[in-house]
Amino acid sequence: MLEIEPFTTNILIYIALFVGVLLAFEGSQQLLFRKETHGEARNRRMKMIKKGASSEEVLQLLRDPATIGKSGNRGLISRLRSLLSQAGLSVGPIWAVLGSLGLGSATFLSTSRVLNPDLALALSVVAAVAVPLLVLTGLKHARLKKLTSQLPDALDLMARGLKVGHPVAVTVGNVASEMPDPIGTEFGLIQDQINYGDDVGTAFHDFAKRVGTEDANYLAVSVGIQHGTGGNLARILNVLSEVIRDRHTMRKKIKAISAEGRLSSLILTCLPLLIYLSIELSTPSFYGDVRDDPWFPFFAYTVIGLTLAQGLILQRLVRFKF
Repeated sequence: MLEIEPFTTNILIYIALFVGVLLAFEGSQQLLFRKETHGEARNRRMKMIKKGASSEEVLQLLRDPATIGKSGNRGLISRLRSLLSQAGLSVGPIWAVLGSLGLGSATFLSTSRVLNPDLALALSVVAAVAVPLLVLTGLKHARLKKLTSQLPDALDLMARGLKVGHPVAVTVGNVASEMPDPIGTEFGLIQDQINYGDDVGTAFHDFAKRVGTEDANYLAVSVGIQHGTGGNLARILNVLSEVIRDRHTMRKKIKAISAEGRLSSLILTCLPLLIYLSIELSTPSFYGDVRDDPWFPFFAYTVIGLTLAQGLILQRLVRFKF
């Protein structure tokens, strides 16, 4: 019988582990982030047409499920799907929930060894709920901020194409091919909807529902009105791009003018907490001697409430919405 040396066995084990991790990574990538190719989407569309599906049912292939139903009837899954779409992630809501549960389980297993089980459970719940929401919200705001900054250039590109006689679908395709993500991807979806037979107004309306910004709503309303009543769309897009740029400039000016007030509100909100921590660290007996007093919880909760109210009021005073 052939005997294998220990050194060779270790090498084979390491190779097997490497291959297993690589296969697991590739499998998860294909399972979670695989995107349908254009040929697969076309074949699926042709199969639906062969079975007698209507054009409206075929167009649902391109629309985000979060934007199909009415806004008043949107449930938790629909809101999560919309958040994932606005964050630029192709993961479905089910996999997002499973990932959150996995993060919470990992947090509980790692913290239960050093902390009280109740505290570990609380930390795992925070990790499973708050951390994914904060990450998705941050990705959403970053993507929408970048998309909003790209929108005026996209409108100018469309206006130049319309002035030389190109149809709307061609100008939308130029934006999709010439400009980077995320505006390129969004206009690519608009182009696909128009090419599949959807009207221009509905395609831009779905774009506004996917993005959820005021500028996108203005664009959808402008295109919808022009598509229904006629008019110079190139001129409308030029005026809209100027308005969006002016709004961005005004927003930056307001942020610069209110920077001192926002910094003052942050300092005044954090100052009581910093003072409490410094006293606790330097002189623990300052509050420790009176912590058993019956009136101590009342005054402590009062101070905490007043501090939170101060922070909220100062934030409202220095935050301008326009």
